[in-house]
Amino acid sequence: MRSPGMERRIAIGHDRASLDRIARPDAALAIWWRKVPEPLRSALATLDLSAVDNLSVEVDLCESVGPALQEAGYRGTAYARLCEDLDMLMRRHAALTGEDRLRVRLAVVETPIAGRFDADDAMLAMTCTYIGPGIQWCCADGLDAIYEVPTGAVGVFKGRRLLDPPLVLRREPAMAAAEGRRLVLTIDPPGGCDRDGAPRSRPQADLI
Repeated sequence: MRSPGMERRIAIGHDRASLDRIARPDAALAIWWRKVPEPLRSALATLDLSAVDNLSVEVDLCESVGPALQEAGYRGTAYARLCEDLDMLMRRHAALTGEDRLRVRLAVVETPIAGRFDADDAMLAMTCTYIGPGIQWCCADGLDAIYEVPTGAVGVFKGRRLLDPPLVLRREPAMAAAEGRRLVLTIDPPGGCDRDGAPRSRPQADLI
């Protein structure tokens, strides 16, 4: 059960406009509570994750992420459906930040041990897990209650550039070997990441 304080920090809704609530000064996380759209889900079911490369690219809003997806090895229906969804999410992120250039990362992730909860330096980091368990999060003052942005749902986390100290922390979930790999999207403004594409972060808790 969410506390009144948590209600102010976390905004959850069932349409893309729900993400606009991250603009509230006391909001730390906004979630568009959706499933992976059915055409995309069906296309991803045919995707061989071992045959695609991780993608990390800066894209102008007037461009499509399509060429980068093709270079990373995405083909056919999976390419077309992912390109459509990623381009839409880029536009949503740009509407929130006013940024006309964004960093887009699409990574195949295999995490045997859950990471440490942290918050990065990006202004607004948008995440979506297309395959596998979603990103876990908790309130900075309530580390005993761990939640998840479900698979397919879109989360926008407010980073330290806008909210320091952070009110919400996040981490990658642990996965058993039998669960295979995850496909995770992150969109943020350039400059919120290190040169290798990893988010700059400061550990906040040692929960494992």
